[in-house]
Amino acid sequence: MATVFLGVGSNESPEQNLRLAIKELSLRYGKLDLSPVYRSASSGFVGADFLNLVIRFQCEDSPLAICQQIELIHNLAGRVRGSDKWDSRPLDIDLLLYNDLVADEKPVRVPRDDVLKYSFVLRPIAELAPDFVHPVTGRTLLEHWREFDAASHPLEAISVNL
Repeated sequence: MATVFLGVGSNESPEQNLRLAIKELSLRYGKLDLSPVYRSASSGFVGADFLNLVIRFQCEDSPLAICQQIELIHNLAGRVRGSDKWDSRPLDIDLLLYNDLVADEKPVRVPRDDVLKYSFVLRPIAELAPDFVHPVTGRTLLEHWREFDAASHPLEAISVNL
């Protein structure tokens, strides 16, 4: 069984689309562990705020099979690929970590750079799995979060009925 971490975000009908993602992932993978939900300003473009969380689960699927399931869920939310990468979206699900796998063959890129780059990924994943060791740096996610410049991209913890 692999331990899988997904980043999930939305800035178009975000509560509805996060619920859709959680429902669909639960149907596919069973028990999900959810981080708190955070609101953050859009990054890289002007748009509505995002709601983000990290989801952890155990499964036997390969990383490629998980990426294929992610695309099916994106389609259910009405996400259109081919549009600008830096644009509003109903749903954005990214494979962040898959055990200690290090791979860089599209569409499987783990660990995803976003884990250490963005507060809306690092804070929730560090809260969900503080002792998980990043497969490239050899340091825990909590260590990375403690050293992160949180002021560079502020977050607001919010209560969402998921």
